[in-house]
Amino acid sequence: MTKDHGPQVKDDETYEALRKDGASKQKAARIANARANDEMSPSKKGGTSPPYEEWTRDELYDRAKEIDIDGRSDMTKDELIAALRDS
Repeated sequence: MTKDHGPQVKDDETYEALRKDGASKQKAARIANARANDEMSPSKKGGTSPPYEEWTRDELYDRAKEIDIDGRSDMTKDELIAALRDS
């Protein structure tokens, strides 16, 4: 039986499957909640944003701040790109 992870996780089954596959709690919750929302398509590839390589370091830093990446203030542009892709 699937455990209830509370109101912050909208699709407990997907969340647990992602955690078993090694996804972080944050990433598993983000994907599970997107799948539970009919207006989102997390399996659909592509977006409207340009690739990170075209962003400025300040833009990358601001995005890293939004998702609370530790150590972002000391990171170079390439390190910020890697950290954002790993999150």
